[in-house]
Formats: sequence, structure tokens, C-alpha cells
Amino acid sequence: MEKFDVVVIGGGPGGYVAAIKASALGQKTAVIEKEHLGGICLNWGCIPTKALLKSAELLQTIKHAEEYGIKVKSAEFDIEKIVARSREVSAKLVGGIKGLLKKNKVTVIEGEAKFVDSKTILVNGKSEIKAKNIIIATGARARVLPGYEPDGKNVWTYKEALVPKSTPKSMIVVGSGAIGIEFASFYNALGADVTVLEAADRILPVEDEEVSTLAKKAFEAKGIKFFTGVKLESKSIAKDKVFLSFETAGKKQNIEAQILLMAVGIVGNIENIGLENTKVKTDRGHIVTNASMKTGDPSVYAMGDVARAPWLAHKASHEGIIAAEVIAGKKPHAIKKSNIPGCTYSSPQIASVGLTEAEAKTAGHKIKVGRFPFYANGKALILGQSDGLVKTIFDEKTGELLGAHMIGADVTELIQGYVIAKGMEGTELDLMQAIFPHPTLSEMMHESVLQAYNMQIHI
Repeated sequence: MEKFDVVVIGGGPGGYVAAIKASALGQKTAVIEKEHLGGICLNWGCIPTKALLKSAELLQTIKHAEEYGIKVKSAEFDIEKIVARSREVSAKLVGGIKGLLKKNKVTVIEGEAKFVDSKTILVNGKSEIKAKNIIIATGARARVLPGYEPDGKNVWTYKEALVPKSTPKSMIVVGSGAIGIEFASFYNALGADVTVLEAADRILPVEDEEVSTLAKKAFEAKGIKFFTGVKLESKSIAKDKVFLSFETAGKKQNIEAQILLMAVGIVGNIENIGLENTKVKTDRGHIVTNASMKTGDPSVYAMGDVARAPWLAHKASHEGIIAAEVIAGKKPHAIKKSNIPGCTYSSPQIASVGLTEAEAKTAGHKIKVGRFPFYANGKALILGQSDGLVKTIFDEKTGELLGAHMIGADVTELIQGYVIAKGMEGTELDLMQAIFPHPTLSEMMHESVLQAYNMQIHI
């Protein structure tokens, strides 16, 4: 029987990071992974989706090459090669993780893990492993609605959407969160007729309403159709098509498409790992933890998608570090949810951190709001991407940055500037006095702050 200080169940972006950190802190550490190191993120999520979206972006750039003075006779794509490239990118990163774990002397055990008790793990029903502390990082899977189960042919989840054998001519996407919108954007760019259905009263419901409205207009300009306030009623499949009935605004609608892509959230992987043999508590399909990633069992921790929202890879990695540090006797700072950025890698991109305007008002803040449009920025014009907005929200009394919301080219790269400012509890003065390089998109971040206080220069 092998004995470890720390055993991590799951080798995704939270699990492998937790293992590396635990080993670096002097703990004898192992990772148990039943399928792929890198988890959903590297194999079936963050990385391959962004690789697909890059191909779609390049295709659209080539199609508009004449706007840059470049003549291209035609632009065609090979869906098999696009998919193959995305798989190659994932494979390279997975190989990198194997190297990192080896370098940091983390033992990698392949197989399925199940709790015998809170300090004992059974692997593949055969060998037992003892651990002083166990971190659950089993991740999550796509939520499936009854009657809308994926069949791999006409009804898809994100997994099927990542590896199409051909480009569908038409697609219905149910759910307008980041996953739904990214796939809608990708398939639209490849020429599919895409319709998005959303149960909430607007798309991207977790984003600031102003950004949500701008996003809808931008996507509609590209040909994507939207229905909000949707209540699904029935689904049928005939002649290689999906027929969907739903209600919106008190009216019944019927639409059809070759593919139905379900993007309605996730469910934690808590089954068949022996939680009943521990004191770990669950709630609505996810493990309950405190700010230190501790569960109801003193020797068991949980983090990432199997635990609390938001379900983001970068949040999982940070939680993994917190869990490892707590186990090592350190006292790390708890994650402040409002400092976690969210990104959607569609075209246009969307990024945000902190409170929306509505949330800030509801929380009782008297606020100042700044806005700066992409069309007034030199770098945006150079890029030929002048549609977009940078929006900042401050507490009027203290100058605290409460939230930042962006839509447009490369905003997923820009948002980290506001994340750092929020994490350092920066005020409007800190951002105003920072010197931003010219010409860059980042200058809009500066101008948005200035505009909140009626000090803008370039608009």
C-alpha cells in the first residue's frame, strides 16, 4: 500500500496545479487520473474551442482582406484540418503537463479513484492508497435535460461540437452563456445558419446588460438569430433534422435545423467516487466547501468545477493552490469572487470582472460609470475592428473600481489590467495616473476611467 501526504483525484487545470504546488511545498504527492491529464479544459474545453475559434477568425479576416489592400481570390476551409489542428494544440499541452508533473516529482496514477474512507483511496477496484489529505478535482460534465439527451448525430453537447466530421448547414444552440455563444460564433463563421435560444430575458445573462445588448446586435449583424425568454416544449427528429417547439413572449414557435447543440450548464462529477464513505456534503450536484476548499470531512478538500461557481479553469487553478497551501499549514487569502474575470472568446470577444452596473446599484453603491468606444481608438481602426466598448464602474465616494466590462477585439487579453487593479484595491486615481502605451487598445481602458469623471481627452 502506497502512502502519500496529498492525493489529488483528477488531473485537470485545478488538480494538476494543486499537485505541483503541494509537491513544491514538501508534500509527497500523487495525482489519480482516469482519462486525460489536463481535464476537460485542455482536452474538451478551453483550449480546443479557442483553437477552433482562431481558425474561424482567420477565415473571416481573409474574406475581408480587400479592406486591408490585400486581394485574395477565394477563401476555403477544411473542417477536418481545423479540427485536427485543435486536437494537436491540446495534445502538445497535455504532454507539457506530464513533463511538469514529472519535473515536480508528482506520482501520476492512471485509473478510477473511489473513497474507502476519508484517508484511503481504491484505484480501479484493486490497489489501495493511503493519504493524509485528499483533494477532489473531478471536474464536471455537460448538463443534460430530460428528452434532449445527446445522440452524437443530431443532438450535440460541446464534445460533439468540437470534432465535427462536416460543417452543419444549420444549427440550434440552446443556451447563450460562454459555451453556447462561442460555438454559435464558430459555426456561424463557417457558414452555418445559427439560431440561439435562451431561457433568460437576454443573452449572456451574467454580463452587464449594456454589453449583452451590444453583443446581441453584433452577432445579429453576422446573421445569428436569437430568441430569449424561451421555454422548451418538445423535440423530434426526422429525416436527419431536429424539429424544436418552444414558447417565447407568449407565442409558440417551431424551428428546425440539422444540429441541436445543448449548452445549458454543467453538473459536477460526484458520482461513483465513494463520497458516501466520507463526511463530504453535496448541494445540487456539487461539493460544498468553505473558502479554504475544505469539505465537511477534515481531511478532504474539493475545488474547481466539482465545487462552487464560477466554473472557470483559472478559478480552479487558483483554488488548487489555496488547497495545497492550507494543507501545508499556510494561510492563503481567500478568493474574492468579484475579482475573478470571465471571458467569452467569440467574435466579438467579451470580458468582464466585478459588479455589473445593475449589481453595483443593488448593492447600494452610488456610482460613476465611464465608457469609451472602439471607434475612437487608433489601434482599433488599424486592426479594422472598430466596434466595441470599454465600460468601467466606480464607487463615487471611495473611487474603488467596482467592475469593468468590455466587448471588442482582444478584450480577453485586456481585462487582466482591471483584474490587477481590483486585486490591489486600486482607485480611479491609480488608473488615471498610469501611462498606457500608444497606439494600443489598452488606451481605451484609460479613457474609460477618465470619462467616468468627465476628464476624457479623445472623445
